[in-house]
Amino acid sequence: MDIKAKILFVEDDLSLAMVTKDSLELRGYEVIHCENGEVAWTRFNKEEFDACILDVMMPKVDGFTLAERIRNKNQNIPILFLTAKSLQEDKIAGLKLGADDYITKPFSIEELSLKIEVFLKRTKPETQKKENQPKKYTIGNYQFDFDNLNLELNGQIRQLTLREAEVLQMFCQNLNVVLKREEILKKIWGQDDYFMGRSMDVFITRLRKYLKDDPNIKLENIPSVGFKMVVS
Repeated sequence: MDIKAKILFVEDDLSLAMVTKDSLELRGYEVIHCENGEVAWTRFNKEEFDACILDVMMPKVDGFTLAERIRNKNQNIPILFLTAKSLQEDKIAGLKLGADDYITKPFSIEELSLKIEVFLKRTKPETQKKENQPKKYTIGNYQFDFDNLNLELNGQIRQLTLREAEVLQMFCQNLNVVLKREEILKKIWGQDDYFMGRSMDVFITRLRKYLKDDPNIKLENIPSVGFKMVVS
């Protein structure tokens, strides 16, 4: 069986960990399981991984702290949080640290596997394509640096997550053009369905907030069609 990807899986619930690890390995992944964040950080520094699945509540080093360390070392590796918590504050905290997504326990292996596939398709095939694309953009009064995942206005820099940056880049490459919902979903999320659509709406709302200090920038909703970024 061909190995699809090598995954760092950090979960202190051993029963859940065994079931999840076995299921993912049956789907062709190589899964390295660690029981806590401290052990996981050691493994991350010694080995190469394609994606990380992190529980939030763990002994010694929690998932948020581990994610921050990982993101400081590697800006592009996909990070998925696995948690029993569903509070909005926890999701926001995770996204600010650079996580790509959240999945709440209990979850299905099918859903987890789908998210992993989406992340891997997004990070690997797009790498070569981006080499020929501009990496810095001017949006009204903002300066957007895709490589460094930041958005600057009047010397104030906002750090973006990888997914926020990818969505914003897609709008920058299509200024004043209507982008269909399914087009955005397939390019950034890898799939067009209701669950992914709700996630996309959250990111669009967040980008509107980030760009609100320049009244000449509008991220318009085109009912039943999609979105358009207009810069006047």
